[in-house]
Amino acid sequence: MTTQSLDPVLSSAAFWLVAALLVGQLANLVPPRWLATGQWRPPPPVDPRAGLPGIRLWKRWIPDAGGALPGGVPKASLVRRDPEALRRLVVETRRAELVHWLLWPAGLLSALWLPPEGVAVNLVFGTLFNVPCVLVQRFNRQRLRRCLGRIGV
Repeated sequence: MTTQSLDPVLSSAAFWLVAALLVGQLANLVPPRWLATGQWRPPPPVDPRAGLPGIRLWKRWIPDAGGALPGGVPKASLVRRDPEALRRLVVETRRAELVHWLLWPAGLLSALWLPPEGVAVNLVFGTLFNVPCVLVQRFNRQRLRRCLGRIGV
């Protein structure tokens, strides 16, 4: 295998890394109040467990990149269980979902340098990478809301 034959793979990998960092950093600039008050609304809610059984089992294998960028918040575990911390995590699950909705169609940009087959591969990758992440954020948000309900908030 020559270096030239690896160019599409390497360029796609670099593209997804840069796109994820850029979109993640831009999402960190979205004021929490926009995400908390509904200025940005995700598509209509669906049962996150529908179509993907055992989400509690496989969600642990999805990396949490929330703390990877300055200003980011990891969502993998609850550090505090007070209402303020839980509300903040609800907001951060919305932010993470926004990132994955914005990243998903980014594969279309690979049409600038790849043939149609390469674009198709990137779109499949984008789907396989982003759909589970969106579902995990919705699942976690439902759990956080139930927790807030139990403590009377």
